[in-house]
Amino acid sequence: MDEKAAAGSPAVVDCGQLVAVIGDAVIVSDAAGAITLWNAAAERMFGFTADEAMGKSLDIIIPERQRQRHWDGYEKTMATGETRYGHDLLRVPAVHKDGHSLSIAFTVALLRGTDGAVTGIVAVVRDETARWTEERTLRRRLSELEAAAQAATQAGVAAAG
Repeated sequence: MDEKAAAGSPAVVDCGQLVAVIGDAVIVSDAAGAITLWNAAAERMFGFTADEAMGKSLDIIIPERQRQRHWDGYEKTMATGETRYGHDLLRVPAVHKDGHSLSIAFTVALLRGTDGAVTGIVAVVRDETARWTEERTLRRRLSELEAAAQAATQAGVAAAG
């Protein structure tokens, strides 16, 4: 091992290893929306092996009711070379191979050829299903408590009047 590297200077990062071991799903699709990279975390999250996903449309993880909206945005991004989701987190529903629903959050980055044209999109995806379910439960409970408080207040006003 190089003494300089051992002393804390930056090491060269093996990007292939990074994508393979990172805990978030990393999915790359080409300009037409075909999957060209599908890491191990994507396999765990969505249930499709890399062999099953590679070359397939992103439709394998997009709920049918969301597909038109997704493809409208995807095509606009390909045409304009711009996306707001490079910095803003996008939260959307997704679907697992077995059909169960997921709630995912992700950012994207545009991949460009030497001419500057967009050639694909990389998405870094996190499964937020547990968080989303917990928030929905808390919102429902808050609504119930607010309704009970309002009913109690109205009952108190009626009893006083």
